[in-house]
Amino acid sequence: MVITFAEFNAWLGQFWWPFFRIGAALLAMPFFGDALIPLWVRALFALSLAVITAPLMPAMPAVDLLSLSAIALAFEQMIWGIFFGLIIHLLFTVLTMLGQIVSLQMGLGMAMMNDPVNGLSVAILGRMFLIFSTLLFLALEGHLVVIDILVQSFYLWPVGSGLAMPSLHNVVDLITWMFASALALALPAIVSMLLANISFGVMNRAAPSLNVYALGFPMTMILGLFSILLSVSGVPGRYTELVHTTLEQLQLFVTGGV
Repeated sequence: MVITFAEFNAWLGQFWWPFFRIGAALLAMPFFGDALIPLWVRALFALSLAVITAPLMPAMPAVDLLSLSAIALAFEQMIWGIFFGLIIHLLFTVLTMLGQIVSLQMGLGMAMMNDPVNGLSVAILGRMFLIFSTLLFLALEGHLVVIDILVQSFYLWPVGSGLAMPSLHNVVDLITWMFASALALALPAIVSMLLANISFGVMNRAAPSLNVYALGFPMTMILGLFSILLSVSGVPGRYTELVHTTLEQLQLFVTGGV
Protein backbone atom coordinates (compact mmCIF):
# COMPACT_ATOMS: atom_id res chain seq x y z
CA MET A 1 0.00 0.00 0.00
CA VAL A 2 1.37 3.38 -1.03
CA ILE A 3 0.64 6.39 1.19
CA THR A 4 0.96 9.75 -0.50
CA PHE A 5 2.24 12.86 1.22
CA ALA A 6 -1.23 14.45 1.05
CA GLU A 7 -2.79 11.47 2.85
CA PHE A 8 -0.06 11.46 5.48
CA ASN A 9 -0.51 15.23 5.91
CA ALA A 10 -4.28 14.83 6.41
CA TRP A 11 -3.79 11.94 8.85
CA LEU A 12 -1.24 13.84 10.91
CA GLY A 13 -3.35 17.00 10.89
CA GLN A 14 -6.20 15.11 12.55
CA PHE A 15 -4.00 14.86 15.65
CA TRP A 16 -1.81 17.92 15.20
CA TRP A 17 -4.38 20.75 15.40
CA PRO A 18 -6.33 19.28 18.37
CA PHE A 19 -3.01 18.85 20.19
CA PHE A 20 -2.29 22.59 19.97
CA ARG A 21 -5.73 23.62 21.18
CA ILE A 22 -5.96 21.04 23.97
CA GLY A 23 -2.35 21.56 25.04
CA ALA A 24 -2.70 25.35 25.29
CA ALA A 25 -5.97 25.00 27.22
CA LEU A 26 -4.46 22.55 29.70
CA LEU A 27 -1.39 24.74 30.22
CA ALA A 28 -3.60 27.77 30.99
CA MET A 29 -5.98 25.90 33.30
CA PRO A 30 -5.48 25.57 37.04
CA PHE A 31 -4.89 22.04 38.36
CA PHE A 32 -4.03 20.66 34.89
CA GLY A 33 -1.51 23.43 34.29
CA ASP A 34 -0.11 23.41 37.82
CA ALA A 35 3.60 24.14 37.86
CA LEU A 36 4.04 21.18 40.23
CA ILE A 37 3.27 18.88 37.30
CA PRO A 38 6.28 18.51 34.95
CA LEU A 39 5.88 20.02 31.51
CA TRP A 40 6.48 16.72 29.74
CA VAL A 41 3.68 15.09 31.74
CA ARG A 42 1.26 17.84 30.73
CA ALA A 43 2.36 17.62 27.09
CA LEU A 44 1.96 13.83 27.12
CA PHE A 45 -1.49 14.15 28.68
CA ALA A 46 -2.55 16.66 26.00
CA LEU A 47 -1.20 14.37 23.27
CA SER A 48 -3.05 11.41 24.78
CA LEU A 49 -6.33 13.34 24.78
CA ALA A 50 -5.76 14.42 21.18
CA VAL A 51 -5.08 10.84 20.07
CA ILE A 52 -8.02 9.37 21.99
CA THR A 53 -10.54 11.98 20.83
CA ALA A 54 -9.26 12.29 17.23
CA PRO A 55 -11.76 9.71 15.85
CA LEU A 56 -14.61 11.71 17.46
CA MET A 57 -13.62 15.00 15.85
CA PRO A 58 -14.64 16.39 12.47
CA ALA A 59 -12.24 16.48 9.55
CA MET A 60 -9.48 19.02 9.99
CA PRO A 61 -8.61 21.59 7.28
CA ALA A 62 -6.27 20.35 4.57
CA VAL A 63 -3.30 22.60 5.29
CA ASP A 64 0.31 21.76 4.52
CA LEU A 65 2.01 21.31 7.88
CA LEU A 66 5.25 22.81 6.53
CA SER A 67 3.66 26.04 5.27
CA LEU A 68 3.22 29.47 6.84
CA SER A 69 -0.53 28.86 6.96
CA ALA A 70 0.10 25.95 9.31
CA ILE A 71 2.12 28.19 11.66
CA ALA A 72 -0.68 30.78 11.68
CA LEU A 73 -3.27 28.07 12.30
CA ALA A 74 -1.25 26.60 15.18
CA PHE A 75 -0.87 30.08 16.71
CA GLU A 76 -4.65 30.59 16.42
CA GLN A 77 -5.33 27.30 18.23
CA MET A 78 -2.91 28.21 21.02
CA ILE A 79 -4.54 31.62 21.54
CA TRP A 80 -7.98 29.99 21.58
CA GLY A 81 -6.84 27.42 24.14
CA ILE A 82 -5.23 30.06 26.38
CA PHE A 83 -8.46 32.07 26.54
CA PHE A 84 -10.41 28.89 27.22
CA GLY A 85 -8.15 28.03 30.15
CA LEU A 86 -8.22 31.63 31.39
CA ILE A 87 -11.98 31.41 31.96
CA ILE A 88 -11.49 28.47 34.33
CA HIS A 89 -8.50 30.18 35.92
CA LEU A 90 -10.72 33.14 36.85
CA LEU A 91 -13.01 30.76 38.77
CA PHE A 92 -10.14 29.66 41.01
CA THR A 93 -8.93 33.24 41.37
CA VAL A 94 -12.25 34.14 42.99
CA LEU A 95 -11.47 31.90 45.98
CA THR A 96 -7.82 32.95 46.07
CA MET A 97 -8.81 36.62 46.19
CA LEU A 98 -11.36 35.81 48.89
CA GLY A 99 -8.59 34.38 51.08
CA GLN A 100 -6.34 37.37 50.45
CA ILE A 101 -9.08 39.85 51.38
CA VAL A 102 -9.86 37.99 54.61
CA SER A 103 -6.13 37.76 55.45
CA LEU A 104 -5.67 41.50 55.05
CA GLN A 105 -8.69 42.18 57.24
CA MET A 106 -7.37 39.84 59.95
CA GLY A 107 -3.87 41.27 59.93
CA LEU A 108 -2.35 38.14 58.38
CA GLY A 109 -1.18 39.95 55.26
CA MET A 110 2.43 39.25 56.21
CA ALA A 111 1.85 35.50 56.42
CA MET A 112 2.75 34.68 52.81
CA MET A 113 2.95 31.30 51.12
CA ASN A 114 4.10 30.24 47.67
CA ASP A 115 1.30 29.62 45.17
CA PRO A 116 2.56 27.14 42.54
CA VAL A 117 -0.53 27.65 40.38
CA ASN A 118 -0.03 31.38 39.86
CA GLY A 119 3.72 31.39 40.48
CA LEU A 120 3.36 34.10 43.13
CA SER A 121 3.48 34.50 46.88
CA VAL A 122 -0.04 34.88 48.25
CA ALA A 123 -1.54 35.12 51.72
CA ILE A 124 -1.75 31.81 53.51
CA LEU A 125 -5.54 31.93 53.56
CA GLY A 126 -5.53 32.51 49.81
CA ARG A 127 -3.56 29.28 49.37
CA MET A 128 -5.96 27.48 51.71
CA PHE A 129 -9.01 28.64 49.76
CA LEU A 130 -7.29 27.67 46.50
CA ILE A 131 -6.86 24.09 47.74
CA PHE A 132 -10.47 24.18 48.95
CA SER A 133 -11.73 25.33 45.53
CA THR A 134 -9.65 22.67 43.76
CA LEU A 135 -11.15 19.90 45.89
CA LEU A 136 -14.66 21.24 45.31
CA PHE A 137 -14.03 21.46 41.56
CA LEU A 138 -12.86 17.84 41.44
CA ALA A 139 -15.73 16.69 43.68
CA LEU A 140 -18.24 18.28 41.30
CA GLU A 141 -16.48 16.51 38.38
CA GLY A 142 -15.85 19.87 36.80
CA HIS A 143 -12.66 18.58 35.16
CA LEU A 144 -14.64 16.00 33.18
CA VAL A 145 -17.17 18.60 32.05
CA VAL A 146 -14.37 20.94 30.97
CA ILE A 147 -12.70 18.21 28.90
CA ASP A 148 -16.08 17.37 27.34
CA ILE A 149 -16.67 21.04 26.38
CA LEU A 150 -13.15 21.23 25.00
CA VAL A 151 -13.74 18.22 22.74
CA GLN A 152 -17.15 19.52 21.62
CA SER A 153 -15.55 22.85 20.71
CA PHE A 154 -14.09 21.29 17.56
CA TYR A 155 -17.65 20.89 16.25
CA LEU A 156 -18.99 24.24 17.46
CA TRP A 157 -15.80 26.17 16.68
CA PRO A 158 -13.89 24.29 13.95
CA VAL A 159 -10.19 24.70 13.40
CA GLY A 160 -9.52 27.72 11.18
CA SER A 161 -12.61 29.70 12.26
CA GLY A 162 -10.53 32.44 13.88
CA LEU A 163 -11.46 34.29 17.07
CA ALA A 164 -14.81 36.03 17.53
CA MET A 165 -14.86 39.45 19.18
CA PRO A 166 -18.02 38.68 21.25
CA SER A 167 -16.16 35.74 22.81
CA LEU A 168 -13.20 37.95 23.72
CA HIS A 169 -15.55 40.58 25.19
CA ASN A 170 -17.14 37.91 27.38
CA VAL A 171 -13.69 36.95 28.71
CA VAL A 172 -12.98 40.58 29.59
CA ASP A 173 -16.36 40.89 31.33
CA LEU A 174 -15.49 37.83 33.42
CA ILE A 175 -12.69 39.80 35.08
CA THR A 176 -15.31 42.14 36.54
CA TRP A 177 -17.34 39.10 37.59
CA MET A 178 -14.27 37.71 39.37
CA PHE A 179 -13.77 40.83 41.52
CA ALA A 180 -17.49 41.15 42.28
CA SER A 181 -17.82 37.48 43.30
CA ALA A 182 -14.76 37.59 45.57
CA LEU A 183 -16.02 40.78 47.24
CA ALA A 184 -19.50 39.30 47.74
CA LEU A 185 -18.07 36.20 49.45
CA ALA A 186 -15.77 38.34 51.63
CA LEU A 187 -18.49 40.76 52.79
CA PRO A 188 -19.14 38.99 56.15
CA ALA A 189 -15.45 39.24 57.04
CA ILE A 190 -15.15 42.83 55.83
CA VAL A 191 -18.21 44.03 57.78
CA SER A 192 -17.31 42.20 60.99
CA MET A 193 -13.70 43.40 60.95
CA LEU A 194 -14.83 46.95 60.19
CA LEU A 195 -17.18 46.91 63.18
CA ALA A 196 -14.35 45.55 65.35
CA ASN A 197 -11.98 48.33 64.28
CA ILE A 198 -14.66 50.95 64.93
CA SER A 199 -15.24 49.48 68.41
CA PHE A 200 -11.53 49.59 69.24
CA GLY A 201 -11.35 53.16 67.95
CA VAL A 202 -14.19 54.17 70.28
CA MET A 203 -12.44 52.40 73.18
CA ASN A 204 -9.22 54.25 72.42
CA ARG A 205 -11.03 57.59 72.54
CA ALA A 206 -12.93 56.69 75.72
CA ALA A 207 -9.91 55.28 77.58
CA PRO A 208 -6.64 56.56 76.08
CA SER A 209 -4.59 54.80 78.74
CA LEU A 210 -5.88 51.42 77.58
CA ASN A 211 -3.44 49.53 75.34
CA VAL A 212 -5.76 48.94 72.43
CA TYR A 213 -3.07 47.36 70.25
CA ALA A 214 -2.29 44.61 72.77
CA LEU A 215 -5.98 43.88 73.19
CA GLY A 216 -7.04 44.46 69.62
CA PHE A 217 -4.73 42.08 67.79
CA PRO A 218 -5.84 38.83 69.53
CA MET A 219 -9.48 39.92 69.44
CA THR A 220 -9.17 40.74 65.75
CA MET A 221 -7.62 37.33 65.14
CA ILE A 222 -10.43 35.52 66.97
CA LEU A 223 -13.07 37.52 65.13
CA GLY A 224 -11.24 36.86 61.86
CA LEU A 225 -11.31 33.10 62.48
CA PHE A 226 -15.03 33.35 63.17
CA SER A 227 -15.42 35.28 59.90
CA ILE A 228 -13.53 32.52 58.07
CA LEU A 229 -15.99 30.02 59.54
CA LEU A 230 -18.89 32.06 58.16
CA SER A 231 -17.20 32.42 54.78
CA VAL A 232 -16.26 28.74 54.45
CA SER A 233 -19.73 27.58 55.48
CA GLY A 234 -21.27 29.62 52.65
CA VAL A 235 -18.69 28.79 50.00
CA PRO A 236 -19.93 25.32 48.84
CA GLY A 237 -23.40 26.55 47.89
CA ARG A 238 -22.06 29.70 46.23
CA TYR A 239 -19.27 27.75 44.59
CA THR A 240 -21.79 25.60 42.75
CA GLU A 241 -23.31 28.76 41.30
CA LEU A 242 -19.86 30.04 40.35
CA VAL A 243 -19.06 26.75 38.58
CA HIS A 244 -22.35 26.86 36.66
CA THR A 245 -21.62 30.46 35.60
CA THR A 246 -18.13 29.46 34.48
CA LEU A 247 -19.42 26.51 32.45
CA GLU A 248 -22.02 28.77 30.82
CA GLN A 249 -19.27 31.23 29.89
CA LEU A 250 -17.24 28.38 28.44
CA GLN A 251 -20.19 27.41 26.28
CA LEU A 252 -20.60 31.02 25.16
CA PHE A 253 -16.91 31.25 24.33
CA VAL A 254 -17.04 28.01 22.34
CA THR A 255 -20.14 29.09 20.39
CA GLY A 256 -18.69 32.49 19.54
CA GLY A 257 -20.44 34.50 22.26
CA VAL A 258 -23.95 33.99 20.90
